[in-house]
Amino acid sequence: MKKAIASVLLCALMAALAVSAPARAQGTPPKTDYQATRQYYEGLIAGPTPNGAGPNLAALTLLMTMMPKGGDLHHHYAGAIYVETFLDWIKQKAYCIYRVDNSELNAMKFRVETKPGGLNPAARTVCLDVDQVRDPSDETFYRELLSRWSDKDYKNHFHQQVAPDEHFFDTFGYFGSFSDDDYNQGLRQLKVRAVAENVQYIETMLRSAPAPDNPALSKAVNDLRPDASPAQIEAALAPLYEFLARDEATAKGVADYLDRVDAAASGIDDGDFRMRFQAYVVRSEPPAKVFAGLYSSFAAVNARRRVVAVNIVGPEDGIVSMRDYSLHMRMFGFLKQKYPNVRLALHAGELTLGMVPPEGLQSHIREAVEIAGADRIGHGVDIVYERDAVGLLRIMRERRVAVEINLTSNAFILGVKNEAHPVQVYRQQGVPFVISTDDPGVSRNNLSAEYVLYTSRYKPSYDALKETVFNSIRYSFLSEAEKAAELKILTQRFAAFEARARELANGAPAKQR
Repeated sequence: MKKAIASVLLCALMAALAVSAPARAQGTPPKTDYQATRQYYEGLIAGPTPNGAGPNLAALTLLMTMMPKGGDLHHHYAGAIYVETFLDWIKQKAYCIYRVDNSELNAMKFRVETKPGGLNPAARTVCLDVDQVRDPSDETFYRELLSRWSDKDYKNHFHQQVAPDEHFFDTFGYFGSFSDDDYNQGLRQLKVRAVAENVQYIETMLRSAPAPDNPALSKAVNDLRPDASPAQIEAALAPLYEFLARDEATAKGVADYLDRVDAAASGIDDGDFRMRFQAYVVRSEPPAKVFAGLYSSFAAVNARRRVVAVNIVGPEDGIVSMRDYSLHMRMFGFLKQKYPNVRLALHAGELTLGMVPPEGLQSHIREAVEIAGADRIGHGVDIVYERDAVGLLRIMRERRVAVEINLTSNAFILGVKNEAHPVQVYRQQGVPFVISTDDPGVSRNNLSAEYVLYTSRYKPSYDALKETVFNSIRYSFLSEAEKAAELKILTQRFAAFEARARELANGAPAKQR
């Protein structure tokens, strides 16, 4: 009898233990770091909740700051420097900044004077040293300068401001005169900031390549009509190309350009971080100057040093930019035939309805892809207005033409954001894309903030998010060996990140709360 009772009690005890045992004792393995991170992330972006709340932006910002972000592939050097840093440089150089507009004194408010020693006494009194600008007893001018040299507080003063796109591009006129004084110092600071937010690679547009001139040959290029045929364009470009390819002064200019880039990049690359550069031309220049600059850019990339791609910059809706767009793409296509291994990342489709007539939205991305031979497209916002957009998306998907998505920049300059942004079109159509910053100093953001926008607005799965991050290395213009090394590092960083994210997901022990 006692044995029977003992047996019953033992069975009951075992059953109770089985009910209370951890899930892993029942044969369910514990979550991996990856699974725990995925579950935590997808909980953060979930919404709206029953009380109307959306994604947990504070926790999501923490997670995106922690997350390895691979590379930033659409990045302008001068536009990446914060105003506060420029002021430090102005102080180092003992420059001054005009506090008023005065035509008699040749003073323009907020403009930097790089030769204060040559000013007459009256002009010098209206040109402030940086310590005066930063005088805490009167911060009015300082705050105004921050707002003029960047997008800071723009939305709070819209009745006093020019149009957003004009304001954005105007900022470069204030710091352009000195932003190239010490490239290495600037790049080192950008590296520190990148490493701090777990970015391991940047491709930046540092400076334009030289554009040598031959007036006699340039005239035929400058005289090309907007409706010139491909044959007429090639006939005008060929003699100038032959001259540039043989000209010793042009070759020296390219060599000097590469040497200056190498000097700027001295000490930047190490085991944690790598940086490469894109040469570029400006859309608003005369056609012959654009072509000469493109030749130098292609020749620089072909030398296989730190300059890895060619680009074209400037407001795409400008009068000259719109008039000469097709001509510029033909120039790229002409030189691509001469240098087939040179990579192209072209600003294209940074437009939206209302900026230009509807006809101006129908072909820019297509021409960049099909005529110029672009490997990547910068912005690509007007894709939904392109002629046969579905066919173009198919071509981009098949050719693996990646799109550089700049959410903050697109929202400010174009007013395109949230569900109006085509990033979801690219995602749905299988076109590869990357998340990038554009001009984080002017926009006063960073790559982590761009990922917060991407994840909170469009709620990609964790796997899709990781794919986007890895795309930033896969579609970079590093060599294949360098890509392999960076992908290995990125994989290792994600493993470490997911281990830390798991701790974050578990929360602090009760006694520490």
